Amino acid sequence: MSFQILVLCTGNSARSILGEMLFNHLGQGRITAYSAGSRPGGTVNPVAIETLHRHGIPCEGARSKSWNEFAAPGAPEFDFIFTVCANAANETCPIWPGHPTTAHWTLPDPAHVEPMEARRAAFEQAYQSLRKRIAAFLALPLESMTPQESALAARRIHEES
Repeated sequence: MSFQILVLCTGNSARSILGEMLFNHLGQGRITAYSAGSRPGGTVNPVAIETLHRHGIPCEGARSKSWNEFAAPGAPEFDFIFTVCANAANETCPIWPGHPTTAHWTLPDPAHVEPMEARRAAFEQAYQSLRKRIAAFLALPLESMTPQESALAARRIHEES
């Protein structure tokens, strides 16, 4: 069984891109992940790509896209949706087919940290936080959990990290 996951943020250029690529890499075929934003900037932050490359995470096809793309007919039906920024968590989302389980894994935005060395460090911190949370989530017996159990577990993972 492959789970469909959507990682949301406002701009879809940094944290959600890291999440998408990490879920796909660590999920090893068990997960198909996508990312999107409520107001996408249209480009992926180059430091996000740099961070992923540094850790050997494939990021081909990474692009900044609107969540409307995934609310359209024919879009994947998601099992889980994770928001990784406070703005997206508080916005009115589209109605997602299938009533996916949602969780909020808010992280500080590394995209505008200055100077550049501090930005790279902020991206590394976001990467490590997401990697830890995603690995913990993927270690769960998702196939045998109810949506309520997986939502509670995802919330616990966020609170403990």
